[in-house]
Amino acid sequence: MLHRRDPGEAYRRVDFDARVTGATSSQLVDLCLEQVAGSLGRAIYANAHADNAAKSAALTRAVAALTALQLGVDQDHPTGKALNQLYQSARVAALDSVLRFEAEKLATIRQDFIDIRAAMLGAVPA
Repeated sequence: MLHRRDPGEAYRRVDFDARVTGATSSQLVDLCLEQVAGSLGRAIYANAHADNAAKSAALTRAVAALTALQLGVDQDHPTGKALNQLYQSARVAALDSVLRFEAEKLATIRQDFIDIRAAMLGAVPA
């Protein structure tokens, strides 16, 4: 039996691997923020189109990116506790969406991560 593969996912994986190699810590954070927002967007789209496999894959990718962000938090930094709380809350919402999908909640979280990423990119000197 042939295994169905998503060509888009294969290209995303290659792009992701290429961008991780040699990235600075701020570039890795940016990449994870991008992955969270993009993956939540893909999960919302997949849910709307009744594509459970794509929804599951997107939620898994979002949780992985959120876990990576959590692991990278400097606990001694003044914002460390707030960042951990943000990432953990988003992670729980993504995991909860496996059983009870809440598109509005995920859309809000997605927009929060888009806003954080935009603010972070605006703060980085050119």
